Amino acid sequence: MKQSLKQLKRIISAAVLLLTGIAGATQAAGLMTPINSGQSELTLQDHKVKVTIADGFATTTVEQVFANPHAQDLEAIYSFPVPSRASVGEFTYWIDGAPVHGEVVEKQKARDIYEQEKQQGNHVALTEQESYQRFEIRVFPVKAQNSVKIRLVYLQPIEVDHGVGRFLYPLESGGVDEAQKAFWSTDPVVKGQFSFELELKSGFPVEALRFPKHSQFQLEQLGPQHWRAHYDSRAEIAEDGSASHFSLDEDILLYWRLQQGLPGAVELVSYKPDAKSQGTFMLTLTPSDDLQPLNSGRDWVLILDMSGSMSGKYQTLIEGVRRGFEKFGPEDRVRIVLFNNSSEDFSGGYVNATLANLDDLANRLAARSPGGGTNLMAGLKMGIKSLDADRTTGIWLVTDGVANVGETQQKKFLEVIKDKDLRLFTMILGNEANRPLLDALAKRSNGFALEVSNADDIMGQLTLAASKVNHQALHDIEVEVDGVKVGDLQPATIGSLYRGQQLQLFGHYWKGGDVKVTVKAKRGGQPISYRTQFKLPEQSTELPEIERLWAFAQIDELMAEQRDFGEDADRKDAVVDLAKQYGLVTEYTSMLVLEADRFAEHGIEQKNAQRIETEQKARETRKSQPVVDRQVDKQNPQYNKPRSGFSGGGGSMGWSGLTLLLLVVVGRQFAGMRRRMAQGS
Repeated sequence: MKQSLKQLKRIISAAVLLLTGIAGATQAAGLMTPINSGQSELTLQDHKVKVTIADGFATTTVEQVFANPHAQDLEAIYSFPVPSRASVGEFTYWIDGAPVHGEVVEKQKARDIYEQEKQQGNHVALTEQESYQRFEIRVFPVKAQNSVKIRLVYLQPIEVDHGVGRFLYPLESGGVDEAQKAFWSTDPVVKGQFSFELELKSGFPVEALRFPKHSQFQLEQLGPQHWRAHYDSRAEIAEDGSASHFSLDEDILLYWRLQQGLPGAVELVSYKPDAKSQGTFMLTLTPSDDLQPLNSGRDWVLILDMSGSMSGKYQTLIEGVRRGFEKFGPEDRVRIVLFNNSSEDFSGGYVNATLANLDDLANRLAARSPGGGTNLMAGLKMGIKSLDADRTTGIWLVTDGVANVGETQQKKFLEVIKDKDLRLFTMILGNEANRPLLDALAKRSNGFALEVSNADDIMGQLTLAASKVNHQALHDIEVEVDGVKVGDLQPATIGSLYRGQQLQLFGHYWKGGDVKVTVKAKRGGQPISYRTQFKLPEQSTELPEIERLWAFAQIDELMAEQRDFGEDADRKDAVVDLAKQYGLVTEYTSMLVLEADRFAEHGIEQKNAQRIETEQKARETRKSQPVVDRQVDKQNPQYNKPRSGFSGGGGSMGWSGLTLLLLVVVGRQFAGMRRRMAQGS
């Protein structure tokens, strides 16, 4: 027992190191000014965030006020990240006290119009996508001794994993673009008011909410399925009696935990304005827990990023590796590949997971120092060499950056793993790693990608991942919908579903009625199917945002094909057409705000303004409504067991248990969670 307590203390010690040391040097969201330019700086006066999480998606509204304390008119340039799978659909700029909504225009055309209007001294604003999930807002003019107000709204689907929901408001830009850091100075400080309000309406009872990094945020439970969180910087007073300034340099992250023992379920949200219109739906399938644990010995390949961007994180990584090694079983084998400008077979092939071997590997890793660029291809190629066909292999590829040395084209990476019998799991650190590439690698190999923010409870995130790789998964998934014509389904190819994961399916339908939904898959190599039936409504006007969510999923698929197979003019045109129709900022389109009479001057139809008005009216209506239960399979349950969670089986694992089950590597690895603690107790 004493030995177990000592081991527990070591785990907690590692947890503290992981939480305090994971963050490296990053840039933050904020106002940008060219370095050494001599230009006057603007101030971010107010930053107000309102989030509503309900009906399977989150709506995030950000209002900002930029102030100009100087004697000349200036241009404001604001940089910010958004979460993965988030779609920017509303950008509003107050001109002469009146809000004007942005319209979607092809990217280069939008920039040309912006510069033209700026030269003429007209009010103009622009939102552009600059990298995978980093955006920039430009506003002109911010009048001398005056201020401007803007509003940004984006939508994102929300998934619940093992009964734990996660919402991220990203503020850390990542800092992987050295040229950008050398050119721009970013001021992340809110000089006036920063406020954050979040409302959670869950279709299932919620037991607890938690902000891992922002304990000053206040929580309020309004009912079993209804919570609020809020914070206002004006309520904080600094030691000198002045108001406290909030800095936008740390991601804001919320977890919520659903009631334990909930059944698997199928939830439906839809939008169909009338009987003659095309309808759009989002199905969220939460399977029951019928995936069995895997107990045989496995091979684990760790492909670890050793590039310069890991400076400040590396020793924390090594401590995590050391603690993670304690959880290997004697039947396991491990191989470690390191990469920066080139790659290295650090372990010299596979080594048996004995205590002596693992201790030696950890000590040798601790003696290394990160540096150099990111030759991701070299690391991947070496990592997938010498796989043993007679053993189950899990490959972990972890990086916090972008491939910038050697091969960088996504399609070349996919060719490397083509026809390989492997499961590739990727861990994506920060907000500016190459998420499209890492997602594609995981999806193509029937693995999964895990995103980790510096604000995350790292141990909790790794615990979720450990549960997945230590259980069976559903592979070769197909969804059949009969009874009503449906089309334009996204994702078009589903692939695999791991323990605790949900499946979100978007699509169109043209006539309401009864539908039968069958999910077919393979579990442990054997076919299995799940069936239910419910009704698609002939008219449904509550949730017009579902149309944008479907469109973004479609665009995301097209952009993945662009990266997989190379640039194609027809796919680009399809993205532009969808973005214009549904009002979305993409790599090919931007959102432009002009003075009211200038839209017609440039031949721009104000269609997005009409869509925004429809969505705003629907949100106002929903605001006063109680929580809505969207489960549609109660009469014909698709699943007959409780969903995956952190209780049952070998004992309870409560909210604090997320922290205790750590043991895997901070961004980098984890393996079979079994046996070692029993041996040491």
